[in-house]
Amino acid sequence: MLLSKILYKTQKNLPTDEISLNAKLLLQACFVKKEIAGVFSYLSLGLRVISKIEKIVREEMNAVGGQEILMPGLTPKQNWLDTGRWGMDVLFKTTGVTGSEYALGATHEEMVTPIAKQFINSYKDLPLSLYQIQTKFRNEERAKSGILRCREFKMKDMYSFHETEEDFEIYYEQVKQAYINVYNRLGIGDNTIVAVADGGAFTKKLSHEFQTFTDAGEDLIYVCEKCNLGMNKEVIEKFDYSCNVCGNKDLKTRKAIEVGNIFSLETKYSEAFDLTFQDKTGNKKNPIMGCYGIGITRIMGAIVEVSHDENGIIWPESIAPFVYHIVALGNSENVSNKSKEIYNSLTSKGFDVLLDDRDESAGTKLKDADLIGCPNIIIIGDRNLAENKIEFKTRKDNKTELKDISEII
Repeated sequence: MLLSKILYKTQKNLPTDEISLNAKLLLQACFVKKEIAGVFSYLSLGLRVISKIEKIVREEMNAVGGQEILMPGLTPKQNWLDTGRWGMDVLFKTTGVTGSEYALGATHEEMVTPIAKQFINSYKDLPLSLYQIQTKFRNEERAKSGILRCREFKMKDMYSFHETEEDFEIYYEQVKQAYINVYNRLGIGDNTIVAVADGGAFTKKLSHEFQTFTDAGEDLIYVCEKCNLGMNKEVIEKFDYSCNVCGNKDLKTRKAIEVGNIFSLETKYSEAFDLTFQDKTGNKKNPIMGCYGIGITRIMGAIVEVSHDENGIIWPESIAPFVYHIVALGNSENVSNKSKEIYNSLTSKGFDVLLDDRDESAGTKLKDADLIGCPNIIIIGDRNLAENKIEFKTRKDNKTELKDISEII
């Protein structure tokens, strides 16, 4: 893709009305546009990153038997009344021209359970796991931290239905591993820990959060280095500030961003919607449910918080908007032709390649390349071309070396 042909115009200075680093860099590098507090447009570069995150998440959810569906964002009031959650503060509510009331989906237990009810009649229909990647709406009192805490955001939410507690627990562990796979593939696995959390109001079970360490994090996690396990504040208080697995009291505290969670719903929603199945003995039972969430846009912000330097973003190769960023210096015909030749060679091999063909100074192009943060930067100028060489820079370590053009093509 040619940089001159996409929505791209950097801000020379970091936005002064944003505190969080992810917002400053994503705005400056033209990945997003802020519309109002907690609501962003995702521009060409940003959408490419989001699409790659989604692809990884889809592959791992499909691998554990998840079926992708897409539920509506506009949800009927009655479903929320059935579960007693119409009064939640986070719901955005609206009234149609006929007087009917609706909520914009903050979460989708109220929609997925009636869908499952159409298809679950017998134990033979279980287990069932349904997921979607969709926009969510939450009426946050104070949207903050850039795209980490928004009023409108993209999320993967999956819901599973099980015959027995044992079957649920087996699947729960499979999804936990799938989440670990996701974060490893996203390039933040070494910086992300599984943290034990309180299960919430309707279950005595513990749940699990996936927390990515960063000083910009809103959560304080207590880490047991013996078990490589984290615990949030609610859980650590229950266990008298010791590890709930080994009893270790020598815990480290670290700030982190929650990038996913998994937990049991027990039979709260299957009971609310009278979802039952006939077991092997002919008795009717409510399926046990699980819920598994990953914030897609939140992950994008978390990665920027974790992976950057003073010059800009450093994207992991798996989700970078482009794997190669070609910077053509100067306006000579030789540079232009060689840049296009290398661009065509790499794209023909299936790589995502960005070519900065703009009529800008060398300084501006090189600065923008660091700001955008593609993992591999190829710098082409007349001086090196005279020796049939180009500069090859890896953004992660900022090391530059001369390479023969034949090594690239």
